[in-house]
Amino acid sequence: MLRLYDSPLSGNCYKIRLLLAQLGHQYERLELDLLAGETRTPAFLAKNPHGRLPLLELDSGVCIAESNAILYYLAQGTQYFPDDPVAAAQVLRWMFWEQNTLEPQLAGAISLVKFHGKTNRDEMVQERQERAEKALMLMEVHLSMWPYMVGDRYTIADICLYGYTHIAHQGELSLASYPAIQDWIERIAAQPGYRSMGAD
Repeated sequence: MLRLYDSPLSGNCYKIRLLLAQLGHQYERLELDLLAGETRTPAFLAKNPHGRLPLLELDSGVCIAESNAILYYLAQGTQYFPDDPVAAAQVLRWMFWEQNTLEPQLAGAISLVKFHGKTNRDEMVQERQERAEKALMLMEVHLSMWPYMVGDRYTIADICLYGYTHIAHQGELSLASYPAIQDWIERIAAQPGYRSMGAD
């Protein structure tokens, strides 16, 4: 059985739980306390030297780190990853962009507000919010033309970007001025097998 090393605090971990739920996969979920340093123990570092979550351990004992690499692994041969090379490249394009451009800003703002007691009056929060707003505007323009990140098809590109976008409010970022993103969030929540971030 698959084993997922996980944290309920992480949008990156939630992406994996969402895809696993939609695939109907059974797995063992092991929650680690990020704030208590449980990803820095020798036992965990032996599995993932980077000391980060999520981490997926296969039946063979092989471990796959990084949320989007795990999504890619799980989605192979399923409806969530296209066979067409051009469409597949577009999925990967958005996944790379999420980790490089969107996630650092959204996750950073959320972390500063939720776990470090900062507010949107703090310069560090404002800087992350401003960068996140630019990324969200790009998404807004794209989603005003297409229902999903890769045309008409719901893929792991959507799951990847949904992870932190749908909880942007936790970083004191409002999505009120992004109607296309709001509609996209509703479409994802209506997908078969959907589970919310707070679901057990």
